[in-house]
Amino acid sequence: MRFDIITVLPDLLQSPFAHSILQRAQTKGIAEIVVHSLRDYSTNKQRSVDDYPYGGGSGMVMSIEPFARCIDALKEQRTYDEIIFMTPDGVTLNQSMANELSGKGNVIILCGHYKGIDQRIRDIYVTREVSIGDYVLSGGELPAAVLVDAIVRLIPGVLNDETSALSDSFQGGLLDAPLYTRPADYKGHQVPEILLSGHELKINNWRHEQALARTLKRRPDLLED
Repeated sequence: MRFDIITVLPDLLQSPFAHSILQRAQTKGIAEIVVHSLRDYSTNKQRSVDDYPYGGGSGMVMSIEPFARCIDALKEQRTYDEIIFMTPDGVTLNQSMANELSGKGNVIILCGHYKGIDQRIRDIYVTREVSIGDYVLSGGELPAAVLVDAIVRLIPGVLNDETSALSDSFQGGLLDAPLYTRPADYKGHQVPEILLSGHELKINNWRHEQALARTLKRRPDLLED
């Protein structure tokens, strides 16, 4: 799966994609993540990519032409399944969306900055608008990294234990059950005996009950859905 990320701050995305699971996915050739500097598609000497908003108001707006040039150049090279814009007013990212997007082939992700982007970019090019929560960040780079991480770990062959992703929180509409590892006794705090029993059916039933209880307590809205 290939991700082309368009941003005015490409250096900000170097570290998130250079470590751990995302690094291994690229090394294995399972995922390809390419970051493009939007300023490379500016035609003025200052390499600016923003301008004052029509109608007045505070802040600067990202211009349509640099985005259009970059997107058009990428689309000449390959077909894209999605062009995603990271924005607070998009559809909130959840596990179901990550599952769906993990089955795509090529995806472009647009990172906004400043006050926002020219609406015509969204009207002409964008196929999906995604938010990572009801708050505003300085730009779309960190949300783009979150989205890519959520997708890539689901692609077959990325995780050493592919069943691990299937038991994550939200996969079955529930939060995950409590997890424990050695030692079994830490200063009087005991691991539940059922987990030491070796009885797979009873352990699975216990985990499901715990997942239900935790979801009811912390995220009852998930049970309503």
